[in-house]
Amino acid sequence: MQNCKELYRTGVLLLLLFVLFKPSFAQDTLSITLPEFIERGLENSGQVAYESGKVDLAENRVRTVKSRRIFPRFELNTQHGVVPGVESNRDDLGEGEYYLDPNLENDWNNWAVFTRAELSATQPIYTWGAVSSAVKAAEAGAKSAQYEFSAVKAEAEIQLFELYYSYLLAMEISRILEDANEKLDDAEKELNKMREEGNPDLQESDVFKFEIFKSEFATRQVEVQESINYIKRVWDYALQAEPNVTYIPDENFLDPVPYQLEEYNYYRDKAIQERPEMRGVEFGITALEKRLEAEKAQQYPMFFLGITGSFANTPNRPRQTNPFIRNNTNYGSVGVGFGIRQNLNFLSMRATVDRARIEYRRVNDLEKAVSDQIILDLNERYREATVAETRMKQTEEALATARKWVRNEQLNYDIGFGDAENLLDALQKEVELRVKLKQNIFDLNKKIAALYKAGGLPISQLNLN
Repeated sequence: MQNCKELYRTGVLLLLLFVLFKPSFAQDTLSITLPEFIERGLENSGQVAYESGKVDLAENRVRTVKSRRIFPRFELNTQHGVVPGVESNRDDLGEGEYYLDPNLENDWNNWAVFTRAELSATQPIYTWGAVSSAVKAAEAGAKSAQYEFSAVKAEAEIQLFELYYSYLLAMEISRILEDANEKLDDAEKELNKMREEGNPDLQESDVFKFEIFKSEFATRQVEVQESINYIKRVWDYALQAEPNVTYIPDENFLDPVPYQLEEYNYYRDKAIQERPEMRGVEFGITALEKRLEAEKAQQYPMFFLGITGSFANTPNRPRQTNPFIRNNTNYGSVGVGFGIRQNLNFLSMRATVDRARIEYRRVNDLEKAVSDQIILDLNERYREATVAETRMKQTEEALATARKWVRNEQLNYDIGFGDAENLLDALQKEVELRVKLKQNIFDLNKKIAALYKAGGLPISQLNLN
């Protein structure tokens, strides 16, 4: 009996432990705001990561060019080996005078390790501005790369912005269709009731129209559901969501973003001043201008300070005392002096300068081309935003009218003076306008964000929470 109680207690304990500590496979649903969604999407974007590598390379080039200002050439070479000693048959010569013995021989019974080290360095003193111009060119190139990256990042932000609001649009349309589906069920019940009662006001054409509308409505529901499933998969990929985590928008309704549509000249001036493409080209011009100056400076002689030092040691070979005689296996020397270096291949240098001059002219032409493209793009985006704003407002007015129409037809139908066909048409028009309004709001948000991007304004200025 005691054993049974112990087994029972053990079983209860294990059951409690399983309930308390069993692994959870429930799907977690987390809400995410638009700024958070854009931030995480940018962090997981392969294209953004790839473009950021260009910035790292440009900054690395700046560090490399700057490091060449101090001892751009600083080398150390060493040699090591085993060599035999030397022996002389003359007793009148000291070890430091072996160079006077023409019959000096190798001592093959005496071996030692040979070590030699040679150090050389050059420090530019005056380069006609070649070094400083190269540094300025690299720094301007790094700035240009940063603005190019900003342009790519802005494009990615727009895509993530549209993706976020696509989810809200699909959710809104799904709710509209669910609400319409309830009204359709009520209408179907009423039609069936009228058919059973043999109501003379019911025409077969009304029934056929209703059945066609139901079929089209069912298709639209499937389309919306598949759109939601598609957007969820894209969201999971963009956010790198874990298998048991589902993200949804922090908002529940699709509303127009807070904005104030300014005059066209406001966006034009901002675009010329702030568009990363323009700023990138401007720094690109500076980079090539400084590079041209550096190439020109290299045509002139460079003045430099040279430092050399060498040392060799072999224990079994004595150092020679004559300053004009050097034992290459046992000696030490140091030298410091000034020098002039001049490239005499003038044709090659002239061709290099010409190439830098051509590239400089090309990037100046590119500035005008980019400016033209920005103005054309801005004009198109401003037109689209203006039209989208008008379209949304007109749809709001049409929807208000459709709702009045539905209430009027429903009231007439309830008191027995209504027409089923008119009520069905009113309901259909209301549903279409509700869906159209949400689509127009989505389109307006997208066009406003595109206008901000075209004007060089960050979409964070849309007062997003």
